[in-house]
Amino acid sequence: MTNIRFVDRPPRELKYDHGSDELALEAKDVETVAEIFRTPLTGSYTWDYELSDERIRKLYRLGKERNWNAEIDIDWSRPLGGEGPYIDGMADPYEGWEPRERLTDAESLDFVWHQQSWLMSQFLHGEQGALLVASQLVSCAPTYDAKLYAASQTFDEARHVEVFNKYIMERIGFMYPVNTHLKSLLDKILTDERWDLKFIGMQLVIESLALAAFHTQRMISNDPVLIDVIDLVTRDESRHVAFGVTYMEEFVKSLSASEREERAMFAYEACCVMRERIVATDVFEHFGWDVAEARRRTLAGEVMQQFRNLLFTRIIPNLKKVGLLTDSVRPLYEELGVLQYENLVDDGAIDWAKLEEPVAYGRESRRAPLRSERVRSAPRPSGVAERLAVGK
Repeated sequence: MTNIRFVDRPPRELKYDHGSDELALEAKDVETVAEIFRTPLTGSYTWDYELSDERIRKLYRLGKERNWNAEIDIDWSRPLGGEGPYIDGMADPYEGWEPRERLTDAESLDFVWHQQSWLMSQFLHGEQGALLVASQLVSCAPTYDAKLYAASQTFDEARHVEVFNKYIMERIGFMYPVNTHLKSLLDKILTDERWDLKFIGMQLVIESLALAAFHTQRMISNDPVLIDVIDLVTRDESRHVAFGVTYMEEFVKSLSASEREERAMFAYEACCVMRERIVATDVFEHFGWDVAEARRRTLAGEVMQQFRNLLFTRIIPNLKKVGLLTDSVRPLYEELGVLQYENLVDDGAIDWAKLEEPVAYGRESRRAPLRSERVRSAPRPSGVAERLAVGK
């Protein structure tokens, strides 16, 4: 039986891959690290099983029909398209900075791999949070259609956790711990007793950020496997955000003015927290860099500015659509420089034709073997193979 070790905070050390084909591990050697959270969750039955919202029922149907399998719908045997995880010529926000310039070529590549591991790890941890929130919504969402869709989303999120974990361990070889800012927002969403704050935090903020991050990563990735992963996950996430916007638009109308303002402020604070979630401070600490200066350079970088624009071009129109871009929070978003996006198309304008497209794969009619082999040829950061060999 697997040993379970309960902790009061997430471990901060890196986690290395110890695949069963490399090390013979017995059950007694396997340890699961778990952290307890408690929530005053209030569930609800629904005794009316009639269709009440055709759009949500259609999203639920698409969730059933557009399932995919990480084991057989992705060809994991393909190598990277270049030496590192990113395309050549990508702007380096640290160029000219002394700590960056003194890295050797090998150390520079190692740094890039650590950045990639950190980002993929945050995708993974965020998807686990989404899995837990979606499972809560099955119990506490007040309508039948919402419960059905939340159940469908729970299965989507389980696949996302599976595929990002597989990608990190098989393509990179080590995992970073959860970012403290992301963890604080997940804690707030999971432990709040109000079901609609769970919708706002997860469906409108975290999921919108994920879509922006996936889009940016797809543009700069050298890895055809990661591009397939992102394409498949993005299809699911697009349905999730559409569900959140569709459902919350009607609910927010039923709130009192004070309740609406409270939710609007929560959404703004969640946006501020998630801005910090996109800075790889753990990587800077690992390499001994000045974290504050590295953070400043990261946020000023071309790729990061493009990503932040993508992030708020989704979130701001969605918040306006559901009624959470109130007069009291508008000046706060103006200070962030993102209010200019409020009149862009929101995710409530569902592109049904796109969501209904059959799942497309990287090669014509490609279906990978049921149990694809581990990609031993994929380049990994320096030191990973040595750590695996000694079991560290």
